[in-house]
Order: sequence, then C-alpha cells, then structure tokens
Amino acid sequence: MSRARFVIGIDLGTTNCTLAYVDTAEGEDAPIRQLTLPQVVAAGDVGDRNTLPSFLYLPGAGEQPAGALRLPWAPDRDYAVGEFARAFGSQVPTRLVSSAKSWLCHPGVDRRAPILPWKAPETTKHVSPLEATRLYLQHLAEVWNHTMAADKPAARFDLQEVVLTVPASFDAAARELTVEAAKAAGLVHLTLLEEPQAAFYAWLDVHREKWRKQVKIGELILVADLGGGTTDFTLIEVGSEDGNLALTRLAVGDHILLGGDNMDLALAHHAARQFAEKGVKLDSAQMQLLTHSCRRAKETLLSDAKLKSAPVTVLGRGSKVIGGTLQTELSRADVETVLVDGFFPVIPVDAQPARSRMMGLTELGLPYAADPAVTKHLAAFLARQAESLKDRGNALPAAILFNGGCFKADPLRDRLTQVLDGWAQQAGGERTRILAGNDLDLAVSRGAAYYGLVRRGKGVRIRGGTARAYYIGIETALPAVPGAVAPVKALCVAPFGMEEGTEADVPGQEFGLVVGEPVEFRFLGSSVRREDGPGTLVEDWSDTIDELDPIAATLEARGQTPGRVVPVHLHARVTELGLLELSCRSRDGADSWKLEFNVRDR
Repeated sequence: MSRARFVIGIDLGTTNCTLAYVDTAEGEDAPIRQLTLPQVVAAGDVGDRNTLPSFLYLPGAGEQPAGALRLPWAPDRDYAVGEFARAFGSQVPTRLVSSAKSWLCHPGVDRRAPILPWKAPETTKHVSPLEATRLYLQHLAEVWNHTMAADKPAARFDLQEVVLTVPASFDAAARELTVEAAKAAGLVHLTLLEEPQAAFYAWLDVHREKWRKQVKIGELILVADLGGGTTDFTLIEVGSEDGNLALTRLAVGDHILLGGDNMDLALAHHAARQFAEKGVKLDSAQMQLLTHSCRRAKETLLSDAKLKSAPVTVLGRGSKVIGGTLQTELSRADVETVLVDGFFPVIPVDAQPARSRMMGLTELGLPYAADPAVTKHLAAFLARQAESLKDRGNALPAAILFNGGCFKADPLRDRLTQVLDGWAQQAGGERTRILAGNDLDLAVSRGAAYYGLVRRGKGVRIRGGTARAYYIGIETALPAVPGAVAPVKALCVAPFGMEEGTEADVPGQEFGLVVGEPVEFRFLGSSVRREDGPGTLVEDWSDTIDELDPIAATLEARGQTPGRVVPVHLHARVTELGLLELSCRSRDGADSWKLEFNVRDR
C-alpha cells in the first residue's frame, strides 16, 4: 500500500472516535490534517465536529419524526451515532449503546451476540459489541467517501492505507474482533497500532527534530493513557543507535477496565447520596440517567475553570415530583474530591491494588477493576517491571506523556505528577518532567497517521514488536494415579518483542495433534519475561506468566481418520497487523494447520 495516496489514522475510542490523514501527494513535508466529521447533532440537523462520540442510539417505533436521523449520504438512516446519539440517548438509556469497546474486549460474554444496550428490555433493538464497533467505523468511512472522494474514485476509503489504534493491553481475541469489525466497515488495507505508542508518535510529530533535546539516553518515559474505558501504561526507553537517539517500547501494562466511565459512576453515587439526604431513593433506571447527567456535569466543570457547580437532573417517579424531574448540583470541590482523592490517592511506591473477594454468584456486566485507584495500578505496573529491569536500578520514569480525555483535567494530571515526584524523591531521583504539546482529543489519530508514514520510511520509529512473550500450556504426562493433577508447563512460542512480519519455528519436542475433532490449546503471556526464546519450557510460571484466552480449532482431517493423532511441530508468525498466528506443521512438511483464536464464544 505504499502507492496509496492517503495515509489515514483512526482512534477508535471508548468515548470518542477521530480521524486524521496525510495526503502524500503534497510531498515530503505533507502535514497531518484532521478530518471534520459530519453527524446528526439534533433531530433533523447535521453538523460538523472534530470527534465522533462513540454512542449508538437505536430509536423505537415513532420515537423520532421521519427524516430526523438522515445523513447527506444516507437519507433513510434509522439509527444515529455521534453527538445526537450521546445527547438524546442519555435520556432513554435503554436505547443507547455506550462503552462498546469495553464490551468488545470482555471475554465473559459472546461479543457477537446482540447484548447491547445492556439490560435493556428484550422488546427493544439490540446489537452486538462487534456490530456497534462496525457502525462507528462505517460512519468514518462514509464521511471520508462523502467529503474526500465524492468526485475522486481513486480517493475512496477502501483504497487508502489505514492505521487503526487499539489499547496496548488488548488481548489477541479483542484485536481479532477489532480487525473483523474494521474489515466489515471497509477498512481493507489495515494496520493496528497501540494507542500509547500513537500518542507518543503524535508528540514526535509536534516537536519534530526538537524532541531529542527533551530526553536523554537511558531515560524511561511513561505514557499514561486514561480514556473513557481503560487505563493503559507504557514504558518507552531512550537509547542510542549508531550515535543517534533511538526509542524502544519496553513494557505495557495489563488490561485495566478503569477510566472515565468509572468516574461518571462514582459521581453518580455521590449525587445519589445527596438525593437520599432529601428522602429520595433512586431506582436502577434513574441511576443510569443520573450517570449520564453526571458525565455532562463533569465535562462542563472540568472544561471551564470559572464554574463553581453544574446541575444534574433525573426524571422523577410518581405524582409527587414537581415538573417530573429531580435536580441537585455537583460542585467543583465535590468533583475534584471524588475524582482526585478517589482515583489518584497519594500512596507509597510499594502499594498494590485491592482485590475484591468474589462471591459464588455475581451479576453479569463489565469486569471493572476492583480498585479504582489509578495510582495503585501504576505502582503495581512499575513494581512488576522493576524485576525485569533490575539492571537499571528501578523502573521509575524520568518523564511522562499524558494521553486520554480524562487527563484534560488539570487536577488529575497534577496529582499523578505529584505522586510520581514523591516516588522519585524517595529513590533519590529528580522530579518527573512532563512532555507537553499533544491535543488529548486528537493525539491518537494524528499519531496513527504519523505511524503510517513511518511504515513508508519517514519519521522516527518506536521499536518494540510484541508487548508480551507468548506461550502454549503443555500438560505433563503422568501415569494414572487417583487424585493426581498433571502440572502444566509453559512453552514459549513467540518471544517478547517479536517484530511484525517475522516468523520462527518452535524448536524442541513434537506434539500429537488431533485432526477432525475440536482441539484446544491453553494460551499464556508474560509482559516481564524478556529472555525466553521459542522453545523455552517454564515449569513454575504462576508468578510471571498469565493465562489468556485459549486457542481452539477443529482441524481438517485431510484424508485422515477423524480423531487421529498427527506428529507436528509449532511455528509462530506475527502478522503485519500485529496479530499472533500459530500453525502446526506435520513431520514431513506436507501439511500445516493454522490455530485460530477462540473469539466466537468469549
């Protein structure tokens, strides 16, 4: 795709989507531009915005007048994504799909099933997390074709090179589902990029050659990405290569479902206590409305430092409610106390997130982090990396780059910097520098477009490859002994940092592969074991290797009797998309079976 005229970067966010692009026909110094995104902003009204809110409104019969949701390129559209979906849908939460990206990476539900809006009555319209994701991306493709390719067939979206971002902590199943949704939406020539890396690429683009004066060889840079649904931590090392500064992504954090959605819920519970003090107890439907109202109040207060408070309202229940609504206020002090102290407490560097005790039965829903303290999760991430980076002394960053809409709030950035400074002081280090310059709403899509140029040999590349080493669980052969459980060893199939577009055989023993019947492989990963190569067998792995989704397949018998065991060895490949593929190759090399990730029922 080096001949595609446009390089497009897309931020598929939990709260907002954005699109940036480069027109390579403008020459070597072609700038990165932001595409404005027409969308329904009020019933019957289409307006331009820089962001597309990641909300889907599925109206009921007769709920909107004819033509209210029409778009210039889709006059019969009967749903809405974007600004109007967020604004009007928040008043009818049983018809509003939000946080689809969080559901897309939830292994506890069928992500292809129509389960959203979550807990909505069966009589209402539902879509799957996969379908909602496709609709957001489809809207971006439609906007592009309408505004950039209306009279230029060669500029059509499906002919361009697209870089789509995902959280660094997305597992293989979530990445594959994202790719499936993207391809269904018309993203044909596609590459995935981790969001924190995209944010750093945007920073490189802002500062161009001057970035080298802001960092030093040997320093670690923390990219702290706090969006609507997830918290992502990434460490990037500044090194030297042939006398020039070089950048390497050393580590990414675990998947932490903790972000702006949790903050909105916390504010809603705070406001609910205010209502309770007035003798009003809210039901679950009112709490949904209150959460959306608190989100609007939060955004209003954090975007205007002059405001002291913002109203929050919910529809009342019963005849005693005057005007049918209930109202209270969130003060700036309330918001900052709930968010700053609740999500960013000052804690020691050795603090660990609390783990809640699981009950035998629990209500299904998004698996939010048990502990809302972002600073505790950061401390755990740095402690986990410190062991693998012990030759450095510690894993504390010298500088931080903020990303994600939550960090638009000065108090949150200030508190996290304060905590990092405290840790650095205890370790005898200097205060943490802040790498500024990014637009927190647009940085990820702009960085994705920059990375598209990097793939063409322009700009500065962040090296890194896979963010984890990957393993297959191998069950130890034991004689039949009552009560004995065969231990599982972890066989490394792809080392930490394996580059996109590379492949490797897994040396060592052969395995017996069952063909013609369903088989399953236990899949594991580690973000700290950097020395394991393909074929390394780890017996005691529980502290450093985590179990991920299994890999499952029904492999073709190819003339063999179903259930026959074929001797094979394993071969790993990291695709250009950044996805891990595993194949089983027969002893004579005549046959090869690809192992597919089990994403259909997880």
